[in-house]
Amino acid sequence: MKKIVINGNRPLKGEVTISGAKNSAVALIPAAILADSPVTLEGVPDIQDVHSLMEILEIMGVKVKFENNTLEIDPREIVSIPMPSGKINSLRASYYFMGALLAKFGEGVVGLPGGCNLGPRPIDLHIKGFETLGATVTNEQGAMYLRTDEKGLQGERIYMDMVSIGATINVMLAAVKAKGKTIIENAAREPEIIDVATLLNNMGAKIRGAGTNEIRIEGVEHLHGCRHMIIPDRIEAGTYLSMAAAVGQGVTVKNVIFEHLESFIAKLEEMGVRMDISEDSIYVHPAEKLNPISVKTFPYPGFATDLQQPITPLLFKAQGTSEIIDTIYPKRIGHIPELARMGGDARVEGNYMYLGHTAHLTGAEVAASDLRAGACLVIAGLMAEGTTKISKVENILRGYDHIIEKLTALGADIQMIEE
Repeated sequence: MKKIVINGNRPLKGEVTISGAKNSAVALIPAAILADSPVTLEGVPDIQDVHSLMEILEIMGVKVKFENNTLEIDPREIVSIPMPSGKINSLRASYYFMGALLAKFGEGVVGLPGGCNLGPRPIDLHIKGFETLGATVTNEQGAMYLRTDEKGLQGERIYMDMVSIGATINVMLAAVKAKGKTIIENAAREPEIIDVATLLNNMGAKIRGAGTNEIRIEGVEHLHGCRHMIIPDRIEAGTYLSMAAAVGQGVTVKNVIFEHLESFIAKLEEMGVRMDISEDSIYVHPAEKLNPISVKTFPYPGFATDLQQPITPLLFKAQGTSEIIDTIYPKRIGHIPELARMGGDARVEGNYMYLGHTAHLTGAEVAASDLRAGACLVIAGLMAEGTTKISKVENILRGYDHIIEKLTALGADIQMIEE
């Protein structure tokens, strides 16, 4: 069993460079199979989810080569085979193969997705979208069977009952080769959706309106390969900004798009964190007296649910009690009892999490219940006096590229061990 061991209470100083966005990469990789010639993705994070997707591609006959954060995908010999449930179950984003396979072959068999356990995250919106385009979707022995008749997919108007990043991207993937025009209404607006649309347009798709709540897609017959640079990971950036404010003695976070983080940075400023914001980097000054805040998560451009856990340890430094409510995943509270175990004034009442001023955290044995809870515990471990051991680190490695090396370079005493 792997564990992350942190000897805490050491100030961080220096520079850290943010990797490509995990939530883009896991959609861009399935999107690449729609091309009939090779696709090159640059800035791909070296994380477990990417390696899992590469294994799935190889099983389908796709040639992949990954080095120096550049991923070459050659889909010319791809075959439509039932998806292996083992790899599918390890990451939620595997469901993007549903839309990609429907567009590529008019059919597909995909195991039900896994990923972090954040409470119910149904894929009914995805299925509704596929069915509106003319597909038949059935659940047989725990796998989704997707089929089309001889007419294939037909462009339609699709209204999303709720804002969903996954469903917006999946329907977009299915619709790029559908006959006629598809309009997705109440679409999610996240930067990662713009990133996927940019790749598809570079491949020859005709997508307009990505980043707004109405996306218009004119179906095309063929898509070709291209080169594409992935956007920086705004969640990783927010994690390091929170860390820099909590334990930094002057940290520069590089490769950041400020506009993707405006709601998060606004909360740091409300706390009293001083930052120098440049075109693509943010310098975080050593934090002094901090104010308590209220955080409420919303779909983009609101405060991201993926950042409520990474900001939580920083709230212990505020002079007063802060509160968080996650309107997207109300059950995303697995980090709270672990922080309490470290001596943090952290509790859950109803749908609210309350974080009181805590002068000292103490190292403890804790477990990363999910990806972002793991990031939260890493920050808490860096703040704490003594040694923190974090188990279930595979959850952290799913989404943070070279986290041990990046933190070591900033001056952290952190290592991965096998027990």
